[in-house]
Amino acid sequence: MNFFLSRLKKIIIVFQLLLLLSFTQVHAQAPLVDDLGYKGGSIAGIKKLPNALHFIVMGDWGRNGENYQKEVAAGMGKAAHDLDASFVVATGDNFYPYGVQSTQDYHWISSFETIYTAQSLHVKWYPVLGNHDYGSNPDAEVAYSKISSRWSMPSRYYSNTFTIGSDSVLMIFLDTDPIEKELRGTPYDSVKYKPGYVKAQQQWMEDLLANSEARWKIVVGHHPVYTGGWRKNSDDTKRMKDFLEPIFKKYKVDVYIAGHEHHLEYIKPEGTTHYIISGAASEARPVTVYPVIGKFAAATQGFVTFSITGNQLLLQFINYKDEVINTTLINK
Repeated sequence: MNFFLSRLKKIIIVFQLLLLLSFTQVHAQAPLVDDLGYKGGSIAGIKKLPNALHFIVMGDWGRNGENYQKEVAAGMGKAAHDLDASFVVATGDNFYPYGVQSTQDYHWISSFETIYTAQSLHVKWYPVLGNHDYGSNPDAEVAYSKISSRWSMPSRYYSNTFTIGSDSVLMIFLDTDPIEKELRGTPYDSVKYKPGYVKAQQQWMEDLLANSEARWKIVVGHHPVYTGGWRKNSDDTKRMKDFLEPIFKKYKVDVYIAGHEHHLEYIKPEGTTHYIISGAASEARPVTVYPVIGKFAAATQGFVTFSITGNQLLLQFINYKDEVINTTLINK
């Protein structure tokens, strides 16, 4: 009997070792540094500013792994590893087509937990709500923060400040779907779109911007102000521009990051603010470079990396094939 128990224990140990080896091979990532020093990481051509704050920006993504969501997620994991990214920003429409019903909705497993599995993506995620997230229960996405170690959405709109040496970055995360409804004249309801909500959010944002001494001011929202995509000439986009752009100009906001449009884009009109769209983390749609002020546009699945120092901001647009398709260095 002891002989058989001993053999059984050995078999179990061998089986556990094989499982561990298999898991390591699946989840291991390329090393940043080899015997010759830093080589640029697992994404060819990716750049890394020294002593910078690094993060990933993606949006319009939760499709159960379909429409290249898995490929984009894999690339995000590589880029986050190469840069040692501190967090991920999600620009809304986190779960298609109708958001989530609760914290137990299976979408959390099928579109988030089992898709973004790279260890480098087990950092804080800072999402905003999109119009599709309002299809069911937007507060379920807020509530998930209490049971997730990485999903960090304390309320429908919120802010964070990050330090870079002696400098800081203020990031404001807006809830823009109610703003769009307000500008449309949509009737109020008692749960998703209450009277006074938009005005309160606007005052909150302006107070933060007015009192901030941060070196960089970045605002994140779902709906774009400028776009070369489907909604370029839509009334909703024009109204959002008329609402947000004067605030950005008044308080010298450096960057506005949006999704909603399923492409990658960089637009720079006159003034301080740079406009970034990253809404192609699964589906991609046609886009053209915005006339005159457009700097870059790509109708492909992918994401953007940000690297920020006290004086510079490096943008890198990366597609689902792990190719760096645009690099822009912005001086403060």
